Amino acid sequence: MTHTHFGKWLVVMLLFSAHFLAAQETENNQEDFNDFMYKRGSAYRSASGVPGPEYWQNGADYLLEVTLDETEHVLAGRVVISYTNNSPHSLPFIWLHLEQNRFKADSRGSLTTPIQGNRYSGDMDGGYAISNVSAQLDKRGSNASSRYLISDTRMQVFFDEPIAANGGKASVSMNFEFKIPEKGMDRMGRMAVDDDTIYALAQWYPRVAVFDDVVGWNIEPYLGAGEFYLGYGDFEYKVTVPYDHIVVGSGALQNPKEVLSNELQERMEAAGNSDTTVYLVRPEEVTQPEITRPKQEGTSTWHFKLENARDVAFASSKAFIWDASMIRLPSGKKAMAQSAYPKESDGQKAWGRSTEYSKASIEYYSQKWYEYPYPVAVNVAADINGMEYPGLNFCSYKSTEKSLWGVTDHEFGHNWFPMIVGTNERRYAWMDEGFNTFINHYSSEAFNDGEYGSDLEQTRRYVNWLTNPEREGIDTYPDVANTSNLGMIAYMKPAMGLLMLREYVLGEERFDNAFKAYIEAWAYKHPQPSDFFNIMENVAGENLSWFWKSWFYGTGNIDLAIENVVSYGNDQVIILSNKGEVPMPVKLGLTYEDGSKETVMLPVEIWQRGDRWNYQHRSDKNVTKVEIDPDKILPDVNIANDSWPAAIYE
Repeated sequence: MTHTHFGKWLVVMLLFSAHFLAAQETENNQEDFNDFMYKRGSAYRSASGVPGPEYWQNGADYLLEVTLDETEHVLAGRVVISYTNNSPHSLPFIWLHLEQNRFKADSRGSLTTPIQGNRYSGDMDGGYAISNVSAQLDKRGSNASSRYLISDTRMQVFFDEPIAANGGKASVSMNFEFKIPEKGMDRMGRMAVDDDTIYALAQWYPRVAVFDDVVGWNIEPYLGAGEFYLGYGDFEYKVTVPYDHIVVGSGALQNPKEVLSNELQERMEAAGNSDTTVYLVRPEEVTQPEITRPKQEGTSTWHFKLENARDVAFASSKAFIWDASMIRLPSGKKAMAQSAYPKESDGQKAWGRSTEYSKASIEYYSQKWYEYPYPVAVNVAADINGMEYPGLNFCSYKSTEKSLWGVTDHEFGHNWFPMIVGTNERRYAWMDEGFNTFINHYSSEAFNDGEYGSDLEQTRRYVNWLTNPEREGIDTYPDVANTSNLGMIAYMKPAMGLLMLREYVLGEERFDNAFKAYIEAWAYKHPQPSDFFNIMENVAGENLSWFWKSWFYGTGNIDLAIENVVSYGNDQVIILSNKGEVPMPVKLGLTYEDGSKETVMLPVEIWQRGDRWNYQHRSDKNVTKVEIDPDKILPDVNIANDSWPAAIYE
């Protein structure tokens, strides 16, 4: 590269002018780097991001017995809840969620749904009928109370005297029934198929709300986009259905001899030891229950158990093709992948590969992040685009090939967020949807040597949304967010944030160490956003306040720029600027005159004192091309200023 004498004089003037030095050294962006969340810690939640020495959470175990009436499409039964108050506060009442009350014309959810409807529209002729309520402390001499109050999708149950703090126990029981909605807000419901009706049952029993150290009772109503925040406990449930139904559910089947024929039991045992898919109910056997069911009249009761979980769901139908295979876990334990689907979904380009997908997904996440804890992983075809529960998914019966892989992998990924790591989905959708979308990226890249792949790393595809004036922040509550923004703020933008942290800011090893530490620390517990931020920083050894506040709690964008490259003595100075609102480290891809290349990473701290920085590159080789973010990880909103010389001059 050559310059005239006048050019050299201009460069010297530029580099050492008072204005230039002021721009580089006296401006102060320290506010961008200051801590923005409470980090001092407490006895409950430490500053290092792990649960504090006095962390507590309450528990609830459930005994459930229900009967399915396929003529009236009604589910009716009884629940007994054993509640443990581990908090330091006595509790005169507990709150329950009654989410089936969302399916009433006067529910808050119905009244806040747009006239034109949306994904979360649902039937309006349902709702719970509750009776025989009894609440009693588990101690001698206590009196039973039948006092309760129902408000929309919440139920407050009162005790004759408070549940004692620090381990007090009580029980609540009641009868309930509801009409199963046909349209269940894309989360549950029923669907007619040629051979019967598929019942996808979720949010089907009164569930205890979370009482925590952050807000006390978490009693936000069930409106639509906001999902769930639930505590942990053990579940035992019995489902009575017509004799020719197949029931699949969260947890281990306890009575196979009572509901499966000898032939079906043998197939189940074979599937539990097979790496390839084994039919339990073959397509041609769907209308021949005499082969696979031990009874030929009346009803059958299916009995399931699931331990240390936050919820259970199940599906029932006589239309199910049913297949399964073994899941190999890192510890040497085994689980079972199962798929249940109607003939409309059959085929090797469709649900015939569902169990293969399920097995691969569970095995990958177990190896990469944390071992899968449940005995089964069931994928159910339904008229539901995709919804997750512990050990069971409902996915669209229309999905095929890549779309079926994608929804299966995504919904099973939710077993890690929020089933194992129990976040508050109703407030912080990004802590389950975004984290899950992030881990889905690597699972998809790994599956079958990239058969379907992932495009999450193509972050610049989202620039139009990132620059749209109508965009909202990741921290917007899902029930508040514009539904047109929800896919970005709950799924894509937080996933891109984690991708940037792993692939650009921290590197794979530091990120993975911190992310695994987060999962380990908060497995079966209730982290807040600040807990996640704190543990990532402490384990990775990096103050990331600048990133959390701008990417997760703001609507600003990344726009790093190369202003110029000039000679300075025997070196070259790369003049950089940050034209966006999100400071980032600057990775420079350098190309030399001899064709060789080099990568240089400048730390984010270059932006602490201003929005311009001069990087003096010392080399005995002449730089002919400079590019910011050569791997294109960052969703930089202006690619025109990312390289030198600018493309139009090359």
